[in-house]
Amino acid sequence: MEYIHSKDIFLFMRDTLKLVDRRAMDHGSRVAYYLYKMLECKGVYEKFELADFVFMASLHDIGAYKTDNLKDMIRYELKEPMPHATYGYLVFKHLSPLSELATVILYHHTDYSQLELLDYEQREIAACLSLAERVDIFSVALGEKFDISMFDKQVGTAISKEAMDLFVKAVREHDVLNKVKSGDYKEELDDIIGYMIFTNEDKRKYLEMLMYCQGFKSEKAVVNSVICTCIAEMLGVKAGLSPLERDQLYYGAILHDIGMMAVPREITDAPRALTAQEYDKVKKHVYLAERILQNRMAPEVVEIVAAHHERSDGSGYPRGLREMQMNQKQQILQLADSVTALLGRRSYRSAFKESEMLDIIQEEASNGKYNKNIAKTLFDNYDDIMQRVKLRAEETMVTYRRLNQQFKKVSDKLKAQ
Repeated sequence: MEYIHSKDIFLFMRDTLKLVDRRAMDHGSRVAYYLYKMLECKGVYEKFELADFVFMASLHDIGAYKTDNLKDMIRYELKEPMPHATYGYLVFKHLSPLSELATVILYHHTDYSQLELLDYEQREIAACLSLAERVDIFSVALGEKFDISMFDKQVGTAISKEAMDLFVKAVREHDVLNKVKSGDYKEELDDIIGYMIFTNEDKRKYLEMLMYCQGFKSEKAVVNSVICTCIAEMLGVKAGLSPLERDQLYYGAILHDIGMMAVPREITDAPRALTAQEYDKVKKHVYLAERILQNRMAPEVVEIVAAHHERSDGSGYPRGLREMQMNQKQQILQLADSVTALLGRRSYRSAFKESEMLDIIQEEASNGKYNKNIAKTLFDNYDDIMQRVKLRAEETMVTYRRLNQQFKKVSDKLKAQ
């Protein structure tokens, strides 16, 4: 079964990252359009290849989400570009199916005089991306005063002559500057992303990549996502779900908390119990996730995500559903999410011990908050489930920490150059 189309993978990832910072992703879309039309003018790429470049260019600043200055675009783009370029490179290299384009992201802030000394296949793509980014930054900042000729003196040094020629051609033949200004470019961008071709494994990898992106805000977000997904998967197996149902549960579990990326860090990291107003903002993460997934992911998956904070007794949110209104997959994720929350440390409390967590779940299941049969499945298979959870969590954190270690190594090496 196809749970999500290739084009929708892109739109879903883009819109999820917009929850964190819309301006950065809007910048990425404009840069992707400029790059797309420049490379189309070159006349050597197939549509599906252009679509891959658009995907990469749209997310070329994904590393900025890891920095402490995401809201200060001028700083991370012009004053301190290498940290976000480096992290973006590592994310694409280790987590994306488009790993062969990772080096383009690494060098998209490198002057062409240095870039032309490097021997790698995508050098000219990086040069075109670099110019596309410069154009967007300065055209937005200067408005009507912007003129592409302002870069003429940098051709051959900071800017590739081929890239400049291609951009001028794109202006002449496709009117790219005016289309971006009017917003008309979005229709052409939508058209080209329709040529994206991802295998089911590619799609799964992109969704897992998005899971790691939750770690931009905190490491524990990645850990919690993995633990919850693994508990849900194991409960699904033990409860006798079919392979199709287990797949649906997996996607629902891995995506259930993406809406939390919109919740400000001062709320998620508050060293106290949240106020009623803050808690209302947290509860909106369910609606945000459902809205982004709607009409993109299979409805069976969306309904799992939308119900992960519902409870069998009707005390949950956002709809106050009761057990008879929910299916087994929804109820499994509810329990898995609660177990994960209790075992996890919060900024305002320590993690519960396993015995304490089990006592809480037992009491709440007895009181009708969770499906009693699913709770019994957890208790009967707890050791097996948690052994698997521990292994999966360790595997994930090895990848996540390797990413951060390599980020430091590459950054140190670039600083020394």
